[in-house]
Amino acid sequence: MSKKTSYSYVGVSFIILLFGIYFVPKIIDRISNEDIVRDESRSEDINHNPKKRPGTLSDLQFIEINGVRKKVPEFSFTDQNGNTVSNVDYEGKVYIIEFFFTTCPSICPKMNANMVDIQNAFPDEKDFGIASFTITPHIDTPEVLKTYAEKNGVTSPNWHMMTGDVDEIYKLANEGFYLYTAKDESADGGFEHSGNFALIDKNGFIRSRSDVQGSPIIYYNGIISEEEKVDEEGMEQQITWLKQDIAKLLKE
Repeated sequence: MSKKTSYSYVGVSFIILLFGIYFVPKIIDRISNEDIVRDESRSEDINHNPKKRPGTLSDLQFIEINGVRKKVPEFSFTDQNGNTVSNVDYEGKVYIIEFFFTTCPSICPKMNANMVDIQNAFPDEKDFGIASFTITPHIDTPEVLKTYAEKNGVTSPNWHMMTGDVDEIYKLANEGFYLYTAKDESADGGFEHSGNFALIDKNGFIRSRSDVQGSPIIYYNGIISEEEKVDEEGMEQQITWLKQDIAKLLKE
């Protein structure tokens, strides 16, 4: 073995020794203080909120389309109190989105009963809200929505039931959230819409937990109650999941 090769081995050994002496204790210290982040998306959160410490994101996934995180589109409608409410009013809040109509004879009563249950699970939480958009704005005026809200147990000042331009509402549902909404004379009440809830974080991003394969479930079933547990087809309720995930986002 030449002297040159020997010197190379000695140099590499010296570098490894320095790494062990200097860096290993620091790595152990970071791990013990939980400063090492496990999920890549957690460290990326710093780009969206520089005030956050690394690792403060929960395990809930972002919904990505072509590599871009899906965010709530801009909207502005009138709520049950006659006030203009937009996506800006929900900034800094964790909230749920649904599409419904007050004369719906099928899934809407179940959805809003579950929504009231969720509302009551966070009675004093100022950073939690609900956004309900009617798909029959020609019927659901602010006055009608107010009566409906009072009758169905809406008490949170952050729960806005909104009405407005029908085309804008349908665009928000079908293109903004991909929650199917359409007029259908053959459907109960003459309209068809999704019974799912969308969960939004404080920065306006759509979030959800993962399924067993590690993919986001995207939406939460809003029809089956915790009391029912399962529906006729054997699908399990997801309201418990939704409550748990709201609590996670509130801590972010």
